[in-house]
Amino acid sequence: MSTSRRESQSVDLGAQYITATPASASSHRSFYAELMHSGVLRPLEAQIEGLQQNDENKNYVSPQGMSAVVKHFLSQSGADVFFECHMTGLYSCGASWEVQRKNGDSKLFDTIVLTMPVPQILQLQGDMGKLLTIQQRENLGSVVYSSCFALALFFSPETILSFPWAARYVTHNDCIRYIAVDLCRGNADASTWGPSLVVHTSVQFGLEHLEWDKDKVKPIIMQELHKVLPGLPQPVSIKCHKWRYSQVLTSFPDCPGHMTVCEKPLLICGGDAFIHSNFDGCIESALKMTDVLVAALS
Repeated sequence: MSTSRRESQSVDLGAQYITATPASASSHRSFYAELMHSGVLRPLEAQIEGLQQNDENKNYVSPQGMSAVVKHFLSQSGADVFFECHMTGLYSCGASWEVQRKNGDSKLFDTIVLTMPVPQILQLQGDMGKLLTIQQRENLGSVVYSSCFALALFFSPETILSFPWAARYVTHNDCIRYIAVDLCRGNADASTWGPSLVVHTSVQFGLEHLEWDKDKVKPIIMQELHKVLPGLPQPVSIKCHKWRYSQVLTSFPDCPGHMTVCEKPLLICGGDAFIHSNFDGCIESALKMTDVLVAALS
């Protein structure tokens, strides 16, 4: 749920909308109500060409960008949040955990909850490898992610993107899978700053070009985009982002929602990889981890 911004323009580089099934809308009713009441989510009313889904499902978008969903929960938590803390190592230190960061410093914690992509969990230096059982390591190793590139195009205020759709799934192109105009989120009048467009590549293209530098991939995507949208105006700025770990294709076996690595001091792994890769999967994983946390702390 990453939103890229340029001056007054914005575009969602990852998740574009949230789909709620009747079951998830019921079981997670309080979360949807809270986000709707706070104005973080609103029903998606724009047309998405090529979208195939159950008519009973409901789609939601965030007028402020999808990152607002994450920011809402962080702000409601009352926690002191620190960003840009790149974790590289995890070490057992008596009744605490020592976390080492990329910048060289370290800090002690009573409890650790890891929700980064599983390959990054397995890459952690320190005691993580010693703590995992053979079965846990095999289960973590079975998780598979898709990869893709996202291209954000920002246009000048006088630009008009007159498409009959707000978003479109592309079927007959080996490179591009999805295109969306930022206006589908229902932001204020874009005439004051100009529209933006986001492009997602296909899973196969992402796999084939995974190790390519994004600056080398960008002109390839642009070339294919002009084939799909001939006559597209020239953007004033382009940003390319590589999602090495995008959606979860194969989840953790039996989808438990979390995995406890160590009970004292507590170390839990969770996130969409441990259940299913969407918003409701993340909520369900969080609820299961909260149960473990509350039990341990009480």
